[in-house]
Amino acid sequence: MKKDKISSAVIRRLPRYYRHLDDLYRGGTVRISSSLLAKSMGLTASQIRQDLSCFGGFGQQGYGYNVERLRAEVAEILGMNRDHTVAVLGAGNLGQALMENFPFSYNGFRLVAAFDVDPGLVGSQLSGTPVYHVDTLEDYIKENPVSVCVLTVPGGEAVRIARRVAACGVTGIWNFTNVELPQQEMPDVRVEDVHFADSLLTLSYMISEETP
Repeated sequence: MKKDKISSAVIRRLPRYYRHLDDLYRGGTVRISSSLLAKSMGLTASQIRQDLSCFGGFGQQGYGYNVERLRAEVAEILGMNRDHTVAVLGAGNLGQALMENFPFSYNGFRLVAAFDVDPGLVGSQLSGTPVYHVDTLEDYIKENPVSVCVLTVPGGEAVRIARRVAACGVTGIWNFTNVELPQQEMPDVRVEDVHFADSLLTLSYMISEETP
């Protein structure tokens, strides 16, 4: 089944499945029924079966799911074994925090480079990752193909840098800039926006008392 025929809701549940299955696998669970998996995830058994049926049949009637096999299948669906490469554009506070703390390799991504304009950072290494001047971006990607660029540049630079990234043939942008990128100009690039403020304000709404 083609990816564009699968709903975004199903796709966004897949990482949850992987995380949960990984916990079960590391905890020594060999098999689990759809009802038990659903209960522990706050879903329904029919929802899980429906989601997984989009990608094939993984369970056995009367047995349930083999945790190790299903974990591997979900990892394959998510592309975790494809050696995706990542470059961070903007090695300031947020970029450094991601490089130092986010488990790229655990999620199937290999962090290969960072780019910045700060002369105090260019030529150094952050968490073992070399930092290059952003002016060398095109030359670097030409010699070292990059799957995903993490955008942590200042907002005023976001669109310009995104256009450069798209022109280099990068197919994914993980966008932390809070700037809406011109997706119509980059039809071959998938953009995943991360809006911290949106998430926090959503939480604010949920905890706020209702007014009469």
